[in-house]
Amino acid sequence: MSDVLLASSRHAVPVDAVTPDGLASLIGRAAQWAGASGFKAAAGSVLLVPGEGDALGSVLLGLGGGAADRFAAGRLAATLPAGTYRLRDGFGDPALAALAFVLGTYRFTRYRPVEDAGVRLVRPDGVDRDAVLRAAEAVRIARDLINTPANDLGPAELAEAAAGIGRRHGAAIRIVEGSDLERDFPMIHAVGAAATPARAPRLVDIAWGDPALPKVTLVGKGVCFDTGGLDIKPSSGMLLMKKDMGGAANILGLAHMVMDAGLPVNLRILIPAVENAISGPAFRPGDVLRSRKGITVEIGNTDAEGRLVLADALALAAEESPDLVIDLATLTGAARVALGPEVVPFYTRDDALAADLAGHGEAEADPLWRLPLWAPYRTMLDSKVADINNAGSAPFAGSITAALFLARFVPETTRWFHADIYGWNPSARPGRPEGGEAQAIRALYGLLAQRYPR
Repeated sequence: MSDVLLASSRHAVPVDAVTPDGLASLIGRAAQWAGASGFKAAAGSVLLVPGEGDALGSVLLGLGGGAADRFAAGRLAATLPAGTYRLRDGFGDPALAALAFVLGTYRFTRYRPVEDAGVRLVRPDGVDRDAVLRAAEAVRIARDLINTPANDLGPAELAEAAAGIGRRHGAAIRIVEGSDLERDFPMIHAVGAAATPARAPRLVDIAWGDPALPKVTLVGKGVCFDTGGLDIKPSSGMLLMKKDMGGAANILGLAHMVMDAGLPVNLRILIPAVENAISGPAFRPGDVLRSRKGITVEIGNTDAEGRLVLADALALAAEESPDLVIDLATLTGAARVALGPEVVPFYTRDDALAADLAGHGEAEADPLWRLPLWAPYRTMLDSKVADINNAGSAPFAGSITAALFLARFVPETTRWFHADIYGWNPSARPGRPEGGEAQAIRALYGLLAQRYPR
């Protein structure tokens, strides 16, 4: 994507964003052409204004009459003819508009090559090109991983993708598997035990930065495919389960931003990489698993596996008393029922952290919404034979009870943030094509950059 955003260019076609009310302020050829063409500045509409001879003179992008999509510039990359362009008026936040433009050029090309459309953008004045490209690369990492089907992205391949990003930035990499995994991370092992040997479970542990700096640990759910286990999903429920490692994919995108920017932190990345398959060794409803933390867990539903692998990873993360723990996971359908696919529900015990993050989400057009860790709902996770059940006893508050389950494995003294992401665009929007998506990571990077400035 770096070749899409140019540092400079002597010749670039100007692009103006206009609302219906703003049409009256157009002058010259743009005004004449808009009137003659019946251009109404509807949201996402694009008008090519001719210049001298056969040259393109300028472009108008309609914003519509309501609240404008702050990613509207992403529409341009898929609409404009080959050429070099510059954003001129009406785009509000130039950096966000430039990012939207670049992300609008994204295509998943692993299985079907797509010809480069040849559309380029000149970096807007005052915009940090490196910062835009850093965010774009993070989003590309997440999208590419999520879009890759499970036959080509199992636990081994996810671990190698994570290690590749670590090596790119000079990080130390450790992979825990086999008997070591079974001994030290029994719930990660149990969830992945039914997979074939080639798709055996593992824990990816990556360390980067000066150990003397504040410790920030990122944890991502890496369930490369989820059949539901013995509580098997219907066919319709499995169609998108290649994206059940979306938490890991997004964590790797966020980690790339942190390392590429050189934020002054001691970064740790933990990814439990598993496949929730069905075979003789599969864990069963009614089994009781002993976690790394020593908490015993009754299995109420084998399709609530993500919280099990996260729990062991979070227990490891908390052992170092880090300054901040962040986990991302495609955890519950209840989150989508509550907030839909675009808004990410998040949980934290830290009110100041929640307020800061909400502000960064708004600034980055990366929407998040805090939901409560409602303590009375803990009784829904009660077990008669173990310390806790992995599935709620009632069909209510599924995202909250999942967060409460995770909270049992994170000490009250640990500053912790959990987001229940979807990681997918059900339909295309400007700058956000249908398919795998990065969620919450641009807001989280903004938070980290503020808390740990260079």
